Amino acid sequence: MNPLAEINKIQHHLPLEVLQDIDRRIGDWLATGGKEDDPYISQQLRYVKRFVREDTTNE
Repeated sequence: MNPLAEINKIQHHLPLEVLQDIDRRIGDWLATGGKEDDPYISQQLRYVKRFVREDTTNE
């Protein structure tokens, strides 16, 4: 699956400030010529997954 699609699929688990940060980072990346399937986007997906996992473990 496309990393951006995966982020979109789990974004409802993120606090607004985290979602805005990820959106800004990915938007900047794409605006400077980056591609949706670049490793940087996968890195952002790993961060999102880790954040969601840690957040749900602390509940």
